[in-house]
Amino acid sequence: MKLEQIYTPCLAHAAYYLESDGEVALFDPLRDPRPYLEKAKENNATIHYIFETHFHADFVSGHLDIARQSGAQIVYGPTAQPMFEAIIAKDNQEFRLGKCKIKAIHTPGHTLESTVYLITDENGKQTSLITGDTLFIGDVGRPDLAQHVIADLTEDRLASMLYHSLKNKILPLDDTLIYLSKSWSWKCLW
Repeated sequence: MKLEQIYTPCLAHAAYYLESDGEVALFDPLRDPRPYLEKAKENNATIHYIFETHFHADFVSGHLDIARQSGAQIVYGPTAQPMFEAIIAKDNQEFRLGKCKIKAIHTPGHTLESTVYLITDENGKQTSLITGDTLFIGDVGRPDLAQHVIADLTEDRLASMLYHSLKNKILPLDDTLIYLSKSWSWKCLW
């Protein structure tokens, strides 16, 4: 299994490339599909999934072009309602990629569909958590974005959802995980 960060400094954005046994999953890819398609081709691998941690307001994702050019399936978390073909993962749904697994964990709060992805390697060891904008180094995602779309969804309701997502879904995970956010990565120190 190989997990690589593809970082774009001018946007302070990190996408992730996961490869196992010739199969690839991408997480929060940027608009330009070339780096991802070229990397898969160089490694003689096939892109199977494009996982989105949530609908993004700070950059344009390349998921549609990558899916069109590679045949990969786009995956969003529960409650997402995209206007294009995508898999809407259930909470705790697992996806097999080569010899590893990817588990979708629904973590509403930053947005309603926010989802983190737990990576388990070929030996059955949980190694990393791709957090998107749910969790950063010393910070969490803003809980005020969806209120502009859904009137009765207040900042307080989203903050409560985010608190429960962090406390009940992320904190119980193994302390040895490497956390990979949309803007940085780190090893848990608590």
